[in-house]
Amino acid sequence: MSAFVDRVTVHVRGGDGGNGASSIKREKYKPLAGPDGGNGGDGGSVIFVADSNATSLLDYRFLPHRSADSGTMGLGGDKDGSKGEDVLLPVPVGTVIFDAKDAASQSKKKTGGQQAKPLADLRHPGERFIAAHGGNGGLGNRALANRTRRAPGFALLGEPGEERDILLELKSIADVALVGFPSAGKSSLIAAMSSAKPKIADYPFTTLVPNLGVVEAGDMRFTIADVPGLIPGASQGKGLGLEFLRHIERTEIIAHVIDCATLEADRDPMADYRALEQELAAYADALDLPLGVIPIAERPRIVVLNKCDVPEAKELAEFVKPEFESLGLRVFIVSTASHEGLKELRFAISEMVAELRDKLAEQESAQEQERIVIRPLETGRPRRRNDESGFASEFSIEREQDRNGNHWFTVTGTKPERWVMQTNFDNDEAVGYLGDRLAKLGVEDSLRRAGAHPGDEVHIGRGKNSVAFDWDPTISAGAEMLDGEPMVSRGKDLRLQDQDGYARRRSNAERREQYHEMMDARQAVRDAMMAERKAGHWADPAVADDPEGKAYALNRDGTQPVDTQRDDDAVETADDAGTDANAGKNTEQ
Repeated sequence: MSAFVDRVTVHVRGGDGGNGASSIKREKYKPLAGPDGGNGGDGGSVIFVADSNATSLLDYRFLPHRSADSGTMGLGGDKDGSKGEDVLLPVPVGTVIFDAKDAASQSKKKTGGQQAKPLADLRHPGERFIAAHGGNGGLGNRALANRTRRAPGFALLGEPGEERDILLELKSIADVALVGFPSAGKSSLIAAMSSAKPKIADYPFTTLVPNLGVVEAGDMRFTIADVPGLIPGASQGKGLGLEFLRHIERTEIIAHVIDCATLEADRDPMADYRALEQELAAYADALDLPLGVIPIAERPRIVVLNKCDVPEAKELAEFVKPEFESLGLRVFIVSTASHEGLKELRFAISEMVAELRDKLAEQESAQEQERIVIRPLETGRPRRRNDESGFASEFSIEREQDRNGNHWFTVTGTKPERWVMQTNFDNDEAVGYLGDRLAKLGVEDSLRRAGAHPGDEVHIGRGKNSVAFDWDPTISAGAEMLDGEPMVSRGKDLRLQDQDGYARRRSNAERREQYHEMMDARQAVRDAMMAERKAGHWADPAVADDPEGKAYALNRDGTQPVDTQRDDDAVETADDAGTDANAGKNTEQ
């Protein structure tokens, strides 16, 4: 048999954003056509949805860890990564969502009835709450390029998804709540009026979890809730008091079920009623009810005097009935054993529920007209692109010191901490880009005003995502180390720029003119070589002085072979003969 779970802690984690891509577009005749790295996809979010088909939080007790898919990284060719799929978690209508840390700290204060501020109250079917946002995807170098940074050699990393513990608390939404001391007959009453089958026994606190039943009276249908028993001091946490009181916050009608057959000497019907009302009033003072909910003190009440099948109990009920009616309450004498008075009670409650529903509809409609609702154009967290600049109020700097006297400065803020998570510290240009963003935000000036000196340790952020470095204000974010030039623009590539400092694509006329100039230059070189050849600047290829190349052959030890040695006179004579022959040939020409 499945258990009813109305309070559970869930660990949720949004998907991580995909990393951006650092890529350069390459085409024919254009080896460097500019950056084309795509952006990383955003991570999915964890979303709770109020579902009328869900009746319990049992699934989250066995599977308390829920996470969404991460986004994929960007690719070259201007291809952005895909977004991670969101995770939709159905919860029963009436579920209130708290931050687990806030709820735990509030419970430690033991302030009786005080509750942490809820993050969301899912009172209507279809309402949603994003419990953990997915991380934004990192920008690729295509998105980082601008007029001064034309060829970024880096990309931004994706942001990690949001991660936290969520407390889910189910507050039953029923038309009627049965209020009474333990063993007053509430479970028997709901079993007699509906098809619910709660556990029934003759000892106190038999009902440990709420029981819901659907009651039909003619054409009218309403729900009735049997909640754990109430005792004096319940608003301070005695017994199952807070477990009980949480489930009557959303009911519209309170029915006091009073045991007229109790054998305890210090109890009587009127004393039980006043004790219950006192606990309700003490608990109601600490509640911060949402819009459209009637305060507990203003909700209609009825009194059900139960167990009238016992003769003494029926006499007592007839005796105290006028006293309750003098307070303006409707009183019904019933017996769950013999079903006496249940039909009159069923139709009386249905009439009250119909009147109250019409009243609540009018009240909620009037309140909706008074409110001004401003809805964003986009759902979810918008991507923040141009967020380099800002104000000093967007971050804070604290000077911290340990017991040994070592001090450091801690920079906290949404922008600096996000930028640190987006930076790839293995890339010098990406680290320099981070320094440029921090300087533009005003972190450098604020550190100087806070008393930081060169060499002091500076931390950005806290926890596992923080980064520490030694502050050196004389270095302008490392930009002077790029391209060997001082203070050159980060992302500047000389191959993309002309003599004026800007890259410009050639027109077809310019390409045609440069092509003809190149071909004319090649023809001019060929003509010059032919003229030199005709002028005799080159040796006649028809004369072969040493066709086999024996004059230049050498042994392994560097000496000439014996059979190829010639005396100097023979060599000189051959040279003179060749010279005379050439002179005579030139004279004849």
